[in-house]
Amino acid sequence: MPGHVEGRRRARATGKVSHVLTRMSELFVRTLREDPAAAEVPSHRWLVRAGYIRRAAPGIYTWLPLGLKVLRKVEGIVRSEMDAMGAQEVLFPALLPADPYKESNRWVEYGDNLFRLQDRKGVDMLLGPTHEEMFTLLVKDLYSSYKDLPLAIYQIQTKYRDEARPRAGILRGREFVMKDSYSFDVDDEGLDASYNKHRDAYIRIFDRLGFDYAIVKAMSGPMGGSRSEEFLAVAENGEDTFVRSPGGYAANVEAVRIAAPEPLDFSGAPAPEIVHTPGVPTIETLVAMANEIKPRADRPWRGCDTLKNVVFMVTGPDGTREPLAIGLPGDREVDEKRLEAALDPAVAEPFTDDDFAAHPELAKGYIGPRALGEKNASGVRYLVDPRVVTGTAWITGADEKDHHVFNLVAGRDFTPDGVIDVAEIREGDPAPDGSGPLTLARGIEMGHIFQLGRKYAEALGLKVLDRNGKLVTVTMGSYGIGVSRAVAAVAEYTCDDKGLSWPRELAPFDVHVLATGKGADVLDEAERIAGDLQDAGLEVLLDDRKASPGVKFADSEVLGMPTSVVVGRSLKDGVVEIRDRRSGTRREVPVADAVAEILAEVRG
Repeated sequence: MPGHVEGRRRARATGKVSHVLTRMSELFVRTLREDPAAAEVPSHRWLVRAGYIRRAAPGIYTWLPLGLKVLRKVEGIVRSEMDAMGAQEVLFPALLPADPYKESNRWVEYGDNLFRLQDRKGVDMLLGPTHEEMFTLLVKDLYSSYKDLPLAIYQIQTKYRDEARPRAGILRGREFVMKDSYSFDVDDEGLDASYNKHRDAYIRIFDRLGFDYAIVKAMSGPMGGSRSEEFLAVAENGEDTFVRSPGGYAANVEAVRIAAPEPLDFSGAPAPEIVHTPGVPTIETLVAMANEIKPRADRPWRGCDTLKNVVFMVTGPDGTREPLAIGLPGDREVDEKRLEAALDPAVAEPFTDDDFAAHPELAKGYIGPRALGEKNASGVRYLVDPRVVTGTAWITGADEKDHHVFNLVAGRDFTPDGVIDVAEIREGDPAPDGSGPLTLARGIEMGHIFQLGRKYAEALGLKVLDRNGKLVTVTMGSYGIGVSRAVAAVAEYTCDDKGLSWPRELAPFDVHVLATGKGADVLDEAERIAGDLQDAGLEVLLDDRKASPGVKFADSEVLGMPTSVVVGRSLKDGVVEIRDRRSGTRREVPVADAVAEILAEVRG
């Protein structure tokens, strides 16, 4: 008798509702045999090939039934831990008024990343990139006393950001699901407590998601605020670079602040000397010539003895443009991400030929601090690496083609306008806290927690009466998790060369039952096992298609359920096969014991 009929009889006998089995023959899914053309990382490739997501437009994806089940399970983990820490869930609209964002100045600061529109009356609106302003105004509308605080509220909602280069599928899209929560406290002591509660909740969430992650010091970015940490999924394909030391230091590369050396006594330093240096287009050739024509007595010249000056045109969020020169040791490059973080919300682009033409005092390829230091003449702001401290002597450009100056001393011969820490961080560099050499790794940003302080409360007038009846500005914390990104991060961490491989807590189904033999008895037994497992509380996917065993096996590996059961030719011997997707192990068990064996395996 077919299993679904038997299941209905069992349901009538027990009075329990028997859910209809999910069958591959009816499931809205199509697996692909070839990689999608735009796939750059394994998670993108397999989520598309397995039929979990489908591209709708650049950076925008449709969630198909299997993908949506995983997404909802991630949401469930996040929601359960947020509720457990005492946070309360709300839901804001995605379509928002512009006025609050204008009051906080983020209407301008967000620049081109903001999706802006107008309603039929010409009123400015936006699609929410994040909701600090709306949370602040909601609390302002409802609360007015210290007795109402502390408060933690959160939402799980779709966000919109007009990414210039959406990539890697749902890892960096223009539409994504995010959990954002906010804490509200009367004072900084309360904010510290709220921050630590959220941090502990995040550790529980990421432990449950089941991938390797690191907690690192981070920048707050356009959100503002002070204490800031990121939760990064460790992944070779990650967009973010972070560093770690043996002594426990960990930071996003943008947040690393190198320890500046102590100033040096330059009283005995020789006078600067301009030298003709033709044919030295690189730091390497300059160092080689320096060692040939002006060798040092103590050691050879090295790239770190040269000072190169790189010029950028910086554009502010309001469209204003300002030239900026950065001086750094010649053996280092400017790290684009560190520069982006340091200047945010402004953006920087290297000088063009037109820019150089507008600043003829800057000798391209031979720019020196002397011209840059004369800010009134050049109009170029000059910032230097923290290593360029008073008393350090350099070989650098002499502001004249084919000429360099030797022994140019910081603090004696030139004075920069300030310091900017944007040089590349290298493997083996000392940790800023002295805890050992740094190692570099790659990661995917999954969560970001930071203390906003009073930035938004002040901008929007969120105040409450304290214990003394005095109005005080509320202090806030902000805490985000990339929910849809977590689906990709888990896939990235667990997939292999055959397909997806979900951890049990996130898999769309607990068990994938495959009917792979000919004859009605095979399908009937597969349906019986699937029905019994489902009645026992498991989520079960039954492959009942009229397809070859090879196709079913391949699809099973691509789809990535943690446990599969093969009902096939060995049924005549009274056994079925249980497969573990993660370990690749297979074992045969008697048909009569199959359900009990599978339940024991799934439930641990």
